[in-house]
Amino acid sequence: MNIFIFKKPMRNVRMDEITKSIERGKKRLLDAAEKAKERAYNPYSGLSVGAALLTDDGKIIIGTNFESASYGNTICAERSALVSANAMGNRSFKAIAIIASGRNYDGKEPILPCGACRQMLFESSQFSGIDMEVVMSNANRSRFLVKKISQLLPYAFGLKNMGLRNKVKS
Repeated sequence: MNIFIFKKPMRNVRMDEITKSIERGKKRLLDAAEKAKERAYNPYSGLSVGAALLTDDGKIIIGTNFESASYGNTICAERSALVSANAMGNRSFKAIAIIASGRNYDGKEPILPCGACRQMLFESSQFSGIDMEVVMSNANRSRFLVKKISQLLPYAFGLKNMGLRNKVKS
């Protein structure tokens, strides 16, 4: 596992220390995800999650979780960001950053995307031909896990399995 540990929260670390462990672009993504997290609608779980997608042309598109009393209608931050990006005409992404905090989440370990989010991120990556990087952070940004989506969902089912190879960029 690639877990990066800082001795103190990222907000208190000098920029040169940050860039040794995480690229400036990833910090920018985490900043956007953290800001999105503050807009979460979570009256049931109390878990606030923010996600920020980096498009292949450098745009950042954010998403946040939105809960429903009918739990099946709840949408995670990662999928919220993907749906927003799609509505804006963006379907090719280099990376996504995810961060969370909440009343029942201790925040010590990096937050990980659920299975449904992994599937949608994988399909997005398969469509664009870019194995998207997933940057997962704990609540105070002192621990990070950075993986490719193909590592988070090995042997995934997607466009190629549906015979849609011609839709997948090589």
